[in-house]
This record gives sequence, C-alpha cells and structure tokens, in this order.
Amino acid sequence: MGKIIALANQKGGVGKTTTGINLAASLAACGRRVLLIDLDPQGNATMGSGIDKNTLQSSSYEVLMGEATVADAAVETRIKRFFVLPSNSDLTAAEVELMQLADRESRLRAALEPVRDQYDYILIDCPPSLNMLTVNALVAAHSVLIPMQCEYYALEGLSALLSTIDKIREAHNRTLRIEGLLRTMFDPRNNLANDVAAQLTQHFGDQVYATVIPRNVRLAEAPSHGLPALAYDRASRGALAYLALAGEMIKKDAGLAGAANEAASGAAVY
Repeated sequence: MGKIIALANQKGGVGKTTTGINLAASLAACGRRVLLIDLDPQGNATMGSGIDKNTLQSSSYEVLMGEATVADAAVETRIKRFFVLPSNSDLTAAEVELMQLADRESRLRAALEPVRDQYDYILIDCPPSLNMLTVNALVAAHSVLIPMQCEYYALEGLSALLSTIDKIREAHNRTLRIEGLLRTMFDPRNNLANDVAAQLTQHFGDQVYATVIPRNVRLAEAPSHGLPALAYDRASRGALAYLALAGEMIKKDAGLAGAANEAASGAAVY
C-alpha cells in the first residue's frame, strides 16, 4: 500500500516544489512507482514535470470536487513510473467551494483511497500557506516531509508548522507523523547555515535527513525545461543529492518494514 507524504512548509521559497519533482523522479529511477500531487494553484510542480497546465482535461481541482477520479486525472511524465496529478489556477476556486462541504478536510484522503495500492509513494506538494488545500494534504498523509533552508527565520517557521501538524493530528489524523526534515539550498561556506543545521540535528536527531540538498544552478534551471534535474543533468550535484535522498528514504522504509515483520513474527511465536 502506497505511502502518502505531504511536502509542507508555511514559508515559501524553501525548495518544496523542487523537492517534490526531484524526489519523485529519483524514487521512480530507483524502481518505485510514484504519484506527485500538485495542490498549488500556481501549478509549478505540474509545469516542472513537463506537463502543460493550460491544456489539462482534468486536474486536482476536479478530483477534490468529485468531478474526476485520481485514475482519470493522473498523467504519466516522460520518466517511467513517475505520474503527476496536475493543477492549474482552477484550484483557486477549491478554497471557497471546499468550505461549503461537510467533508471538506477529507476530500483528498477519500479520493486517494482507490489508488493507494497502485503506487509505492504518493507525494503531495502543498501550497506555502495553511489553507484548506494544505489541510486536505495533511489529513490524507501518513507523514510530513519538511524542506527548509538553514537561515535565521527557519526555526521560527518550523515551530509554527509543527504546531499546525499537532492540531491536524488531534482533530483529523491521529497517525500523522514527521517523515523528516530536509536541509535545502545549503551552502556549507555559510556559518549561519552550519549553525542552524547543527541546531536542527541537536533538537530533532535522526528526523533530520543525512542527505543535504546543495545550492545548484542545474536544479534552478531544470524546471524551465519541464524536467527533473535527473533528466536535465544527471551528473549535477543537485540530481545526485536527490538520488541520495531517495536511497535514504527507501533504506529507512525497508528497515521499518523489516522491524515490523520481525515484531509480528515474535508476536506469533509467543
């Protein structure tokens, strides 16, 4: 059954969409079947994956409104096993329309239920604000991956996001947890970045990914070509970093699955 991960940060410009596109492509390159859900009306994850947001037959808006299924609206990218549930400006209307529905917080969770078994990973690119779209993502997700820059205001923004996650957990999704904290646009020559990175590791321990995403020109260029960095320049530092992140995630999930199976076997014995 597919693992659903929301990529969220209430602060914009932290590399959230870049992470969604490139992590999805890297997981697909590692043999996993991946669905990237674009929940941002700007449609940047859609365009950055090589899909024209202006010519969509169906989008995440229609899925949330119950006018289309995920299976109908998902589009396969040029990368094998990498699919996108695209978005465009139509999604802006969902903000208002969802507020009028009794099940407004759980529309995405219900829509994903029929297709969860078809993917190994489902990544949700959230808008950079706490709105009904973000709430839908957090209610649908098993966990939250938090991309963040190691800068002055990062820890303050992180505290606000963690508070939001706690509220969603209490009200709608008791099993929601932190998947991991990802340091993005990292420059090791910057003393402040190193200080913030050290604080993150001190406070969150192994919840901070060992993989660090560097500042990289190729990562910045790739979206304008509608390609993940892996397809744009496979040898670039950015592409290699996201491949390393995918490997770290897969290894971690395999370890958790192995521990669960071992526990189940032990319970059966006793």
